[in-house]
Amino acid sequence: MSEQLDRLLSIMSRLRDPQRGCAWDVAQTFATISPYTIEEAYEVADAIARDDMEELRGELGDLLLQVVFHARIAEEAGHFAFDDVVRTIADKMEARHPHVFGDEPQSGQERRWEELKAAERTRRGETSAMDGVARALPALLRAEKLQKRAARDGFDWPDASGPRAKLFEEIGELVEAASDKRLEEAGDLLFAAVNLVRAYGLSPEEALRAANDKFERRYRAMERTAEGRFAELSLDEQEALWQRVKRDPAG
Repeated sequence: MSEQLDRLLSIMSRLRDPQRGCAWDVAQTFATISPYTIEEAYEVADAIARDDMEELRGELGDLLLQVVFHARIAEEAGHFAFDDVVRTIADKMEARHPHVFGDEPQSGQERRWEELKAAERTRRGETSAMDGVARALPALLRAEKLQKRAARDGFDWPDASGPRAKLFEEIGELVEAASDKRLEEAGDLLFAAVNLVRAYGLSPEEALRAANDKFERRYRAMERTAEGRFAELSLDEQEALWQRVKRDPAG
């Protein structure tokens, strides 16, 4: 494994060489490759969801390349190197698992985990519960994380009735909003929906992903049934097809 990792690091070094490398790779920065890093992470998740181990192997390699790429850019700028990245995460894992790498008991580790993470945030100078929730996260996932951070301080509804009422309130405000306020009210509505889903102990991200998959599956079924003529059907005919595929046990 070390041999292959050294090979990958050497390849990246060559690609980034100003004289002998690839012009595209040399031109990249943290900012320009960041979208690819996010994309590769999603492709890893997609391969897992499809239980495609051959694809997962390749996607994990693509994701590893992104780490190597970022580390190489950092090393060239004198910030840190790949070994520093590995050392940092290794140190963190040992520090966060004192019941495995130290003498602490196995019981109570969930509470201890939160205490260790809180101590890390303090060392980083983070003073707000909102600190450290990455802005680059998908908006739905970030909303959930922000709400969970607030809930840790007790700022949360005691049961589902509160967020349910809030959701209806936000629907009304969006309906009544002036055009220049609709974007803000739409955001409030979605934020409230996340809160309600979370109140039922569910993951909003997983719930919406499942809904997306279901919609895509049913839409493809309508297209097959219409034999390539779906766009030519009237809205009533399309709705009839929708109801038909919904009744299908496979839908």
